[in-house]
Amino acid sequence: MRLAVWVPLLVALVLSGCLTSTSRSTQSAEIPATAAPRVSRTLIMVTRLEPVSLATKPLQQAGTLLASTRRVYNATLALLDDRGAPLPYLAEALPQLNTDTWRVFPDGRMETTYRLAPNLTWHDGRPLEAEDFAFAYRVYSAPALGQAGGAPQSLMEEVLAPDPRTVVIRWKQSYAEAGILNDGFPPLPRHLLEDSFEHDTPEAFSGNSFWTRDYVGLGPYRVERWEPGSFIDNVAFDNHRLDRAKIDRLTLRLSPDSNASLAMFLAGEAHVSADSSLQFQQGAQLKREWSARNGGTVLFKPDLFRGTTTQQRPELSTPQVIRDPRVRKALAHAIDKDALNDVLYEGEGFMTWAMIPSTVSYGADLDRAVIKYPFDLRRSEALMGELGITKAADGFYTSPTEGHLSFEVRTNGSPFFESEQSVLASGWRAAGFDFREYVNPAALAQDAQGRAMFPSFFTASHGLGEANLIEYNSAGIPRAENRWVGINRGGWVNPEFDRLVSAANATLDRTQRAQLFVNMSRVFGEDLPVIPLYFQPSVNGFVAGLVGPVPVSPDTAMNWNLHEWTFSQ
Repeated sequence: MRLAVWVPLLVALVLSGCLTSTSRSTQSAEIPATAAPRVSRTLIMVTRLEPVSLATKPLQQAGTLLASTRRVYNATLALLDDRGAPLPYLAEALPQLNTDTWRVFPDGRMETTYRLAPNLTWHDGRPLEAEDFAFAYRVYSAPALGQAGGAPQSLMEEVLAPDPRTVVIRWKQSYAEAGILNDGFPPLPRHLLEDSFEHDTPEAFSGNSFWTRDYVGLGPYRVERWEPGSFIDNVAFDNHRLDRAKIDRLTLRLSPDSNASLAMFLAGEAHVSADSSLQFQQGAQLKREWSARNGGTVLFKPDLFRGTTTQQRPELSTPQVIRDPRVRKALAHAIDKDALNDVLYEGEGFMTWAMIPSTVSYGADLDRAVIKYPFDLRRSEALMGELGITKAADGFYTSPTEGHLSFEVRTNGSPFFESEQSVLASGWRAAGFDFREYVNPAALAQDAQGRAMFPSFFTASHGLGEANLIEYNSAGIPRAENRWVGINRGGWVNPEFDRLVSAANATLDRTQRAQLFVNMSRVFGEDLPVIPLYFQPSVNGFVAGLVGPVPVSPDTAMNWNLHEWTFSQ
């Protein structure tokens, strides 16, 4: 399904599985705590990779998004519903601009106040207090732990806890997302981590077993047993803010092979797919199989941005010519996206030239501003010629300064990604670019340092949308000093882009902010640090009889309302 078709279908859906509210706040629906019948059947959820951390905001850069996995264990101040609209979660209500809960001062600084819901506890029974947010600020703003340079903590001046249920955040500048803090600023259990934070090395603190097998969160389920490489058993958390989950138990099956995951579903051994456990081909096959026997539902949505990142650190770039945008543009013009779409998605993929989908309110302006590089081998060759780079007798490009140009393209190991890599590399070789292919083993897919140290190009997935485009500023470059945290893995630096990011973070007016994102997308496309390919469809499959999953916006975890899921049979 094309992206332009997906949006009206999504809007038209009857959201029977959404939350229904018993009371409303002036800003949004207050999420209700409803009486939930207990279901003893275990929900089996399949995910592709074993998490290096269960935290909403992990200190160790995972390299692979596991949004649905982390949703199982965590709760934040705000929660995005199926439409991407923010609802209060741990907070009683969300701050409202120009009220006592969200004040903007003449010098541009701000203050937001969140009042926590009463009687909240961590999975271990200890009360959640405002001090846990103040402690989280100390952790995430500690330079040695690698998160200090990113938003929102880098924009905060201090976090105060005047009483156990009141979180006051003072901001150095205006920040448009200050009133809907969710995954970017989760609390941390001070009673479990403060001693380690104050006395252990950064390596020991980030490697603490708390982040994995001993994790204590606030979400609908808590860890009961973790069998490395195999599964994580979980039980419903009795004091979850939105009431206890209706299904008593949830097992997270770890399955890096999407064909093996498909076999689980066809054999009736799994109930729901999560976090790329099924790729498009397996999802399409499952949809055909289930449709023939009413076995379940398979939904596709644009979930991740897929692109080929260029290595721009001078000490790593091989060959050095890839640091010139004309080479990157020549490579972009040498990609036959129709062929790529046919091979990967049977012609039904969400191909793109931008990181922000055109479904945003300013989509028409975005589409006009985004620079496109249609398949055009003549233009590709002309761009290389501007650099004095021509084809030798063997048909491959040679440089007057570097000689025969040999490039490498990497991808993470999986049959799907390897097929994608083969199409890209074959097309580039046919256009005169001598490419070798390298597959990053699945065991190293979450090695953040390794994912940033490639010599030429790395094709990978990132989150899509505004928040992820912002992270391509220079603060988002992974380095040893920030523990390799950041999605700007090629080390791209563009002062104009950095200026626009700073302006967008400080702009509260939605119309003005939209124009800044349009301008950022234009600059991104002009310099082309990443060659955009497509929005990777997530495969959300769930069996017949599982009630609750619904199609969601690109910004929302598929299992955002996990606590309401139940079995009808």
